[in-house]
Amino acid sequence: MQGILRDRAVSIPLVLGVCAVVPAGLLHFLGPQEVHISAQVHFLPIAISAGLAAGASVALTRAGARRGDGRAVLVGTAFSSMAALLAVHGLTTPGLLADENGVVAFSGALTLPVGGAVLALAALPGVGRARSMKPLLWLQAALLTLIVGLGLAGILAPSLVPDVPEAGGPAAWLLLVVGMAFYAMLALRAARTFLLTRRRADFLVVLGTVLLAVCLPAALLLTYMDLGWWVGHGLELVGIGCVGVPVAMDLYRGEQSRPLAGDLRGADLVRAADDFLGPSVRALLVRLAEKDEYTELHTRGVALRAVQVGDELGLPPARLRELAIGALMHDVGKLSVPDEILKKPSGLDDDEFAVIKRHPEWGRDLVGELGGFSPLVSELVLDHHERLDGSGYPRGLHGQRLSLETRVLAVCDVYDALMSNRVYRDAWSQEDALDMLRGKSGTEFDARCVEALERVLARESIAGQPAPVLVA
Repeated sequence: MQGILRDRAVSIPLVLGVCAVVPAGLLHFLGPQEVHISAQVHFLPIAISAGLAAGASVALTRAGARRGDGRAVLVGTAFSSMAALLAVHGLTTPGLLADENGVVAFSGALTLPVGGAVLALAALPGVGRARSMKPLLWLQAALLTLIVGLGLAGILAPSLVPDVPEAGGPAAWLLLVVGMAFYAMLALRAARTFLLTRRRADFLVVLGTVLLAVCLPAALLLTYMDLGWWVGHGLELVGIGCVGVPVAMDLYRGEQSRPLAGDLRGADLVRAADDFLGPSVRALLVRLAEKDEYTELHTRGVALRAVQVGDELGLPPARLRELAIGALMHDVGKLSVPDEILKKPSGLDDDEFAVIKRHPEWGRDLVGELGGFSPLVSELVLDHHERLDGSGYPRGLHGQRLSLETRVLAVCDVYDALMSNRVYRDAWSQEDALDMLRGKSGTEFDARCVEALERVLARESIAGQPAPVLVA
């Protein structure tokens, strides 16, 4: 699996398919088998699921309200709704506290769709930092009151609640379609986040959302006489844990939980490289900072611009992650450049520049010796000074031999260097730097990458965001 995930071609459908194949297979092959299980046995897994969901709800709601994180409160609301519906579903099991009633089917059918709908709300713009938690907490209270009222009605007056939706009936199919749409959206967001971060916790959230989606057909199309219905209940328990525990742990550590919102961007990877890109990247950046502060700040500035341009060009998350790592590593070869050359307070002579020109190869060798980096990262380290017309170094590559990621990095490397103050020259203005890139667009630099950089900078200007100044 780890080898597959290092492949730059890994895709979101592949991740989702891997998560779904085993549970979906279990339900397919076990679903039709008839079973006879007592009410007490039915109540036990439901009680466990409800308890787990309730615990996650309390933890998420408290942490979210304390930190002013509306997204966490909404996730807590989703879990509280599922916990309440599961509790009602278990307590209204015929033969436990009530006779035959419609609430048991109604509450069981609504658990996953309602939970998915509320989880989907967590991705709405502006929810993450809501001005007030009160509306979200009132929403949670209202849903709980409604669900508890439904349960009491079913226990005290079973005839008030009709036995709907009927398993496999039109209403059940409608709920299935709606619920699958919500969970598909959540799973896609979580998978994109995982392909960017490669964190095990984020993979668990992907697995959890897929499991909850896989459980929907069993809950809505089968009955408690079918083994698949019981397997679905078990998978539902696992799915709730897979989603709730990682989100709660993120909040416990004081971090923002991103998988369900799917709003993580390439720039976030660079800004939080220590958290997302692994110890090898962190260690090399520390060594660069110790060697030469300018070089380390330059690599961060280049990486930030590169992933912004990569986002603008629509690079898929797996390739965007590789671009982030490659951009942060692109100048590690300068660790082998003597200080008297690297830190020289004036222009370099021909011999000194010849030494500097070896840093891409030295960087490629260092990355290879350390191991754990993909071929694309090694390529970016080696080729970031190559040019479309073959005028670059060290290999003089041109045209189609340069990947899109390499072309992005080349443009952003030059732009950041021009925008940086050096001892022997002042920083260029943004317009002068862009004019230089435009003048060589289509010859040395890829026109798409230059135009994408201009769009990124234009949006920052419109939004009133100053360009990041990483080098003084």
